Amino acid sequence: MRYRVSIEGVERVVDVQVGPGGAVTVSLDGEPVGADVRRIPGGVSLVVEGRVWDVLVGGPAEAMQLASGEHRIVATVESERARSRRKTGATADAGKELRSPMPGRIVKVLVAAGEAVAPDQPLVVIEAMKMENELRATAAATVAAVEVREGQNVEGNVVLVRFE
Repeated sequence: MRYRVSIEGVERVVDVQVGPGGAVTVSLDGEPVGADVRRIPGGVSLVVEGRVWDVLVGGPAEAMQLASGEHRIVATVESERARSRRKTGATADAGKELRSPMPGRIVKVLVAAGEAVAPDQPLVVIEAMKMENELRATAAATVAAVEVREGQNVEGNVVLVRFE
């Protein structure tokens, strides 16, 4: 799968191939990257040139939050499939719900049904691998329903909040 990833205004093309048995190969801007990639709860573990990087991933693709140790960044990730849909004018209900980007435990629900939210407003805090991730609104909306409660364990891609 091909992705366009933008971090601090720099766009890179990342190709990810998953082979038989789950082996993952990665190339960056067409150049192979010698990395061992393994999924971990809430993100990935990367081994690059003998250094290990556990990277937690949270939030929507438009404002994906990445955390490794004390480093935090926000990236925009767009798959070629999503890019193609956008170019052809296809629409989806992605803006109508907030989904869990990872398995974890709901620490705090910060909104209620009927509440108006602003772009970038925190909505839910989810804990994964002993790290708390604040999930935020990507646009102004009104909360139609909150589908989770504090203390609840959720899987990845579960609907947390629905919008009108």
